[in-house]
Amino acid sequence: MLRSPEGAGPGLGSRLGLTEVPALLTVRGVEKSFMGPDGPVPVLRGADLDLSRGCTLALTGESGSGKSTLLHLIGGLDRPDGGSIRLGDTEVTTLDDRGRAQLRRESVGVVFQQFNLVPSLDAGANIAFQARLKGNRDPAWEQELAERLCLAPHLHKYPEELSGGQQQRVAIARTLAARPILVLADEPTGNLDEASSGAVLDLMMQLVAETGAALLTVTHSEQVAERMDTRVHLRGGRVA
Repeated sequence: MLRSPEGAGPGLGSRLGLTEVPALLTVRGVEKSFMGPDGPVPVLRGADLDLSRGCTLALTGESGSGKSTLLHLIGGLDRPDGGSIRLGDTEVTTLDDRGRAQLRRESVGVVFQQFNLVPSLDAGANIAFQARLKGNRDPAWEQELAERLCLAPHLHKYPEELSGGQQQRVAIARTLAARPILVLADEPTGNLDEASSGAVLDLMMQLVAETGAALLTVTHSEQVAERMDTRVHLRGGRVA
């Protein structure tokens, strides 16, 4: 069982009130379509949301409602067809491929549903990977994350030697090790049991509150959604 960090509780946004914290992320009128056999298929039809520093947000909706698509657009993994995505002082939608890659390297951490661990690196090297790219590697911080996520005994194992839950925790540690200002997580506890899920969520929320970052998580879990400061529900490509 994972150890829940002491002092985990509501994010900064809950304590201060969302209206008192300047928005770190602003999404306005975002549209995205994908080409199907019979032409463009709209996925997002003008999505809006705001997320402030120190706050957490759950993005919910039925399968196909555009949740993962919106998360990828915010993270600069794809470009929208229309609308605005602003992270701090950066207009994400105007960045070219190189600018979006720099944004992900320096400011945004993404926890993918498929983990995306590097198979040729052991768990310890995978955890350090993003921070090394960013140039802010802190081995002591990596070790603390490994201990808090109960990964310390597994740092010399390769991804294929880890369980699905362990791989997921390595992916979360890799994201947090780089200290991003925005954490985007696609079903971040989907492969964990209930106890481990709660402890990992506690850790992510505590670190967001401590560092003044923000957390946006795509989730189907009502338990996870209820823990977030705010919930945004997508239906038919729009905020319901």
